[in-house]
Amino acid sequence: MKTENLLLDTCAVIWISQDEPIADAATTAISKAPQSGTLNVSVMTAWEMGMLVSKGRLPSTKTPDRWFDEFVEAAAVTVEGVTPRILIAASYLPGVVHSDPMDRILIATARERDLTIVTRDKAILAYAAHGHVRAIGC
Repeated sequence: MKTENLLLDTCAVIWISQDEPIADAATTAISKAPQSGTLNVSVMTAWEMGMLVSKGRLPSTKTPDRWFDEFVEAAAVTVEGVTPRILIAASYLPGVVHSDPMDRILIATARERDLTIVTRDKAILAYAAHGHVRAIGC
């Protein structure tokens, strides 16, 4: 498998940080990223994690900001910011993509920065299957 510059979806961040098993292809890509690619996470993942914890959908013994900061440091990931260009691009994605704004921003970030999304999100994986973005199932 070719090493790529990766963008971890929120679900990937959660499973990795909790030592949950992920697909072999994703594990291989993530392990190779530091040597010949980059491992990235969107700043929007911090927001999503905060929302999940605040709504009780993600139990945590740590505050979301501490959890996110510790993950960024431990996994040696780069935090990708969101620019006006990415936000506008999220409004004009080609093809049929579901309406979740965070997923649209993640897709636009991946397209703008030439990143491959690591996710279990079926809608993102289906969108990738149509060639609009690269994704690896985890």
